[in-house]
Order: sequence, then structure tokens, then C-alpha cells
Amino acid sequence: MQAKKRYFILLSAGTCLVLLLYFGGLQFRAARNQSRREAPSSRNDLHHPSPDHYWPRFPDALRPFIPWDQLENEDYNVHISPRQKRDANSSVYKGKKCRMESCFDFTLCQKNGFKVYVYPQQKGEKIAESYQNILAAIEGSRFYTSDPSQACLFVLSLDTLDRDQLSPQYVHSLRSKVQSLHLWNNGRNHLIFNLYSGTWPDYTEDLGFDIGQAMLAKASISTENFRPNFDVSIPLFSKDHPRTGGEKGFLRFNTIPPLRKYMLVFKGKRYLTGIGSDTRNALYHVHNGEDVVLLTTCKHGKDWQKHKDSRCDRDNTEYEKYDYREMLHNATFCLVPRGRRLGSFRFLEALQAACVPVMLSNGWELPFSEVIDWNQAAVIGDERLLLQIIQDRIFKHISRNSLIWNKHPGGLFVLPQYSSYLGDFPYYYANLGLKPPSKFTAVIHAVTPLVSQSQPVLKLLVAVAKSQYCAQIIVLWNCDKPLPAKHRWPATSVPVIVIEGESKVMSSRFLPYDNIVTDAVLSLDEDTVLSTTEVDFAFTVWQSFPERIVGYPARSHFWDNTKERWGYTSKWTNDYSMVLTGAAIYHKYYHYLYTHYLPASLKNMVDQLANCEDILMNFLVSAVTKLPPIKVTQKKQYKETMMGQTSRASRWADPDHFAQRQSCMNTFASWFGYMPLIHSQMRLDPVLFKDQVSILRKKYRDIERL
Repeated sequence: MQAKKRYFILLSAGTCLVLLLYFGGLQFRAARNQSRREAPSSRNDLHHPSPDHYWPRFPDALRPFIPWDQLENEDYNVHISPRQKRDANSSVYKGKKCRMESCFDFTLCQKNGFKVYVYPQQKGEKIAESYQNILAAIEGSRFYTSDPSQACLFVLSLDTLDRDQLSPQYVHSLRSKVQSLHLWNNGRNHLIFNLYSGTWPDYTEDLGFDIGQAMLAKASISTENFRPNFDVSIPLFSKDHPRTGGEKGFLRFNTIPPLRKYMLVFKGKRYLTGIGSDTRNALYHVHNGEDVVLLTTCKHGKDWQKHKDSRCDRDNTEYEKYDYREMLHNATFCLVPRGRRLGSFRFLEALQAACVPVMLSNGWELPFSEVIDWNQAAVIGDERLLLQIIQDRIFKHISRNSLIWNKHPGGLFVLPQYSSYLGDFPYYYANLGLKPPSKFTAVIHAVTPLVSQSQPVLKLLVAVAKSQYCAQIIVLWNCDKPLPAKHRWPATSVPVIVIEGESKVMSSRFLPYDNIVTDAVLSLDEDTVLSTTEVDFAFTVWQSFPERIVGYPARSHFWDNTKERWGYTSKWTNDYSMVLTGAAIYHKYYHYLYTHYLPASLKNMVDQLANCEDILMNFLVSAVTKLPPIKVTQKKQYKETMMGQTSRASRWADPDHFAQRQSCMNTFASWFGYMPLIHSQMRLDPVLFKDQVSILRKKYRDIERL
């Protein structure tokens, strides 16, 4: 086992060295990268910031572990179903589960160490100059061996750099050529280099052949397809990139970032339609011709004049006024927006010029991310920020201030239309020196007629009203029957407001009703069974986590390898990623986000199915917070089978109901572009819960009797 670990470390280091040999021309002091600059090329030219500290501060032990495959990334083809994406990327997905431990034979490295074999060039096969340089760099390294029996790693002589079918460098019949290699062994211990994949209009990451168990050294690779500690993300470089040497970097003084003539610059192509066009088409809004110079041209391609828009001529004139090299070396920040693909030549060019890259390429796994922390060397933004900034300029009376933009969760999720006062959001209590709310409004979703005084909804109403933290109770009457008479409702010490739902659909339970006067909302299904003590305890926990969902019934998600889709489970385990809104507390701002941020298509799906509204709310809150919900004291009576069989809520017993929830999971993940739900194993119990001490010493003693 120890030998295996040593060879694993040796192999990882060696692979990086092989890749870095080619990029040996990247000499820099601050950013350590370089490429030759060229005019806007014919090729295509943000991770979200990590959550800031929340109030109050808790030990790191409370922060959940986030698996790699749940880290966020963005999807630019949200209109494409997961199945279509898998079909389009078949050559990538077949080996998606590969890791060093499962798809690499360490025994080949035990005898001779880390040796790399390059297949001899086959007669008649064309190899582009860029790939020749890569192979020459490997063959000139100390890792190279001409004896395949001594090799630990194998590199193809077949040119795999350009897999765009419209490119003159595209190698045809690569599938059969690769399969005919006698050492191929389904790609095991092989390394495949690639700069361009896919073609117009979708530019998928399909290489056109099955890579099997081979590792990918790939430019423009998405976080979705990147296999951590197996693949290596490399920068996109031009054909003029030097194999060795290269110009020195341009950081002349120990000033980081360097203060220069321009604050922010960009010069490159503008795409009028299709993938990659949105961000670049909006850059002219930010360009001021002084310290912010963002230039685009639509003058590219054979038929550009046929498709040009009203801005093309004006943009082209402005574009010609500036020298790209002069701009690059006299700017503090260089914009690196995505092009047709995620990667861009601008990335290396900015680093070599000692210009801080400002990344606008959602979902791009940045080069050599396994060893380089790009948060220390680049500004990683979100492509959607550009339009939001422009919106703020137009509607200044509701524009977001600096704190909103620079404090988690950022300007994308803090909608100024909700409120101009930061204290109305759950994210800024510490900054403003505010305490979390001291009262809540209970919203009970009622869907069955009131026919008996012993119905669970009436017992629930009485129990909630006794809570010392309850300000009022709202009953949302989504039943087909008329409202019950006033005398049918029990007398309580807090106001009870009955609202008759107009549309009587599931999403109506999350409307931002004006009647909700508190920031905290206790969301309840009509047949939920909760004691006053349980309500009190859950609310005190929520006061420590006001940005999250806090509650009792927990559920989880998982990736189904056999079906290649997300699954939903209600099994009782120590792991969960959702807290259902049938018994949960959250901030009322999420009602506003649910109504105004989510697309009508998702809400219509929820309403048509009369299902999944609780899952969608969990998706939304986790996407905003980048954190899991909080599960409080275990209570085994919360099961989806507990619902009354005579009510509309008996949908839980419907065999189609569970299948619908599975389908919802995948539809929601497709729209968000990733899986925002985060697993957690943390459960918060009262102090001394279940401890062998006198019950009189326990504040929430009634919970243990339930």
C-alpha cells in the first residue's frame, strides 16, 4: 500500500511536469504565465466566490463537507435535457467515473519509475505544429522512454488537439485508429491532449472517439466533465506559443496589482448569435473609452456583413483605434470572457503581461486547478454580473450597493426590488449589528375540508399558537370547499388570518403575502404533528442560522449510476440534503425569490404535478447560500406515509408521486445548471438531549417524550 501511494505521488508530479515542460515558456514573477500575443484569433477566445463568514460564527466542525461532484458550475445549454447532453458528450461520459485508483495501473510504474512512451508516428498521418511541439517536449524530457515495456504513461502520436470537425486540422477516422493500437488497452495509463472539441452550434466536449480510461489534458474543460485528480485542465494556447524560452513577464515593480493607464481592457471578437454571444454583446455598455476600454468586432468569418447588426460598423471603427499589445501591457485588469468555448487565449496573454485576469466563464475548470489556487491570482466573476450591473445603472433608485456586491451571496441573489434596507435580508445582520428576528409567522397550507374538531390542522394550530415566539398564524386555504365559519376555528392568543388561495396551486404557499409581517416564516403542512416545545426549539436554532432552512423532516439526493440521473430518497440515514417545508422555518425573503427569481416553467411544473414545491425551495436556498439546511432533533414519525389517506394530501401514497419527485430533481438540476443541494450529517439537538440526567435539568424536556 505504501509503495502504491509513493508511485501515485510520483505519477501525479511527473504528469504535471510533463505538461509544464511544454509550457516552459511561461516565465513570470507574479502570475508565472506567458503566451505570444496575437490579434483577435479565429478561435474562441466564474466560479462563485466562496461563502463569507456568517453570523454568528461557529467552529469549522459545523461546516459540512462538500463533495467534488456537488461543487457549483454553470450550464450554458439549459434548454438541452440531461440525456441529450450525455449523448452529445458520449466520449467524455463513458469514463466519467474514472479515478487514479480505478482506471490507472500503478504496477507499470513500479519497476522503472515514471517513464513516458510516445507512439511512433504512423506513415501518412498529419500532425499539427502545436502537437509536434508537445511530443517533442516530452521526447526531450528525462521522463521519455522509447521502450514501451518500461513505460508508465503512454501518449498518442495521433493528433488529438483539434477535434472540431470543421477544422482543417481535424483527424478523420480517429476512433478506428485508436482502437487498432496494440497498447491501447481501453486507454488505461494513456494521456490524451486536446485544445478544441465540438463544433458549431453547441461546441460540446465530444472528442469524436471513446477515450476509455485515458486521462485528459484538455483546454476549455467544464467543471461538469472534469474528473478531479485524474484529468488535467490546461490553458488554451495559440500555434505561435513557444516550446521553450519566451519573453519575460511584464511585472516590473513589486506592486500587485500594478497601477497602470487602464483599469480594465478587452479586445476581441463579438458573436452576434449562439453560444458565447451574451457576455461579449453586452460589453459596450461598460466601455467608456478612458480607463475602461472594452472593444469588440463582428468583422470575422466569411459572411459577417450579411449578419452584422446596427452596432457593427461603429464597433469596428472603435476597435481599430487601439493597439492590443499596448492596451494589454498598460492595464491593471484584463477581461477574460468566454468565447464559443470556455477557454480563451486572453488568459495566458493577461498573465504574461502581469495583468490581473477577470474571468467571465461560468463552469470553466481553470488550468492546473489541482495545484494552483486561482483565487490568489485572478478575479473570478459570473457572466450574469454584467447585465445586473447595467440594470443597476438604469434603475439607480433600486441599485445594489458595494456591500451587496462584495458580501455573500452577492448581487445576483439579492434583489433590490424586495427592499432597499439591508436589514430586511438574512445575510447582513452581523454587518449591521442586528439580532435575528424574535418572532415568526406560521403559514399552514390547508387542502382538505374542515369536517371534524379533531382534525390534525386544528391541533397543530393550537400547539403553534402557544409558542412564545409566534406572532401570528396564517392559514392558506387551498381547499376546493368553501371557507369554514369563524366559530369552527379554535380560540388562540395570537391572531389567526385565513387567506383563500385564488389559484389554489402548490406554488401559492410560497407567495410573498403582505400579511406576513415577520421576517421568519414557519411553514407547515396541515397534517404535520408538532408540539409547542418542538416549535420553540426549531425557532431558536433558526435564529443562529437565519439564512438557511431549519426544520424536522429531512430527505436526501443521490446520483444513480445505473440510470445516470439524480435520485430522491426518504430513507432514514445520517445523511441529508433537504429539509421539507412541511415543518420548517426560513426567512420570508425566500418567498420573494421563489416567486420572482425562479422561471415560470419550474413553478408551472410544480403546480401541474401538485408536487415538488418543497424540493424546489430547497434547491433555491442551497443555490443562494452554498450551504445545506439544518436538521433538528430526530423524530421518526415524520414519514411520507404518515399523511391522511382521506385527504388531498394522500398524494404521498400515490405510487406516481415518488416517481414525480425523481423527475423534478433532474429538471431542477438542469435549470440550475448543476446540483446545488449539499449533503450534511449535522443534526442539532437540545443541550442534554437523551443524556442520563434528571429531566428537570433540561429546557426542552418535552421533546424526549415524543
